[in-house]
This record gives sequence, C-alpha cells and structure tokens, in this order.
Amino acid sequence: MVTSIARQSVIIKCNMQKSVLTGNYEFYYAAGLIAKLSGVEISDDIKPIELGKLLHQEIEKTEPKDEQEKYLFSMLKDYKPTDEYDEQMKELLLWGKGEQYLWTVTIL
Repeated sequence: MVTSIARQSVIIKCNMQKSVLTGNYEFYYAAGLIAKLSGVEISDDIKPIELGKLLHQEIEKTEPKDEQEKYLFSMLKDYKPTDEYDEQMKELLLWGKGEQYLWTVTIL
C-alpha cells in the first residue's frame, strides 16, 4: 500500500463530500486528522476496533468547524473497522496527526 494514496483519498472525499471510507488505511489517516483537529490523544499503536470506539466517543462531543471536518466526522461514524492492522496504519495515523496541508492534495 502506498500511504500517500490513502491520504489523498481521504482529503478528496472530504472536499468533494461524495464517498465513504473504504478500508483501515483511510480510517487510520482520518483518525490522525481527528487527533489533530480535536486535540484528542490517540496512542500510536492503537488497534482498529479500540480506535473506532474512541473516535465515536470523541465525535459525539466535538462540533465540526467546517464542511470538510463535518464530512470527515460523518465518514468515521459510518465506518466499521476490521481487525486488520499493520505498520502502515500506524504511519498513516502519525501522518494525520502531523498534517501540515489540511484538505490539500499534494503530489509527493
């Protein structure tokens, strides 16, 4: 998996507001964005099911600041993570947490 593809997919979906998360890779990048946007602490090694529960709790008590964030919340509410986990998911979580170009697709 090329991690930049998962990143770009989430950003495009939030900007276009036309799709859903399609796998744990996108889920982990989106979770990193939630950590960045809301300030919630997410362990770097959190497993998918636990992460899903944490995000649902946080989303319920956080008000989105714009349309992209609102759609990000919506995609995360609807996504059901699988048990699948690997190091690239951790990489995507960290990338989302430190995202510098929010809502911007860049070619790396």
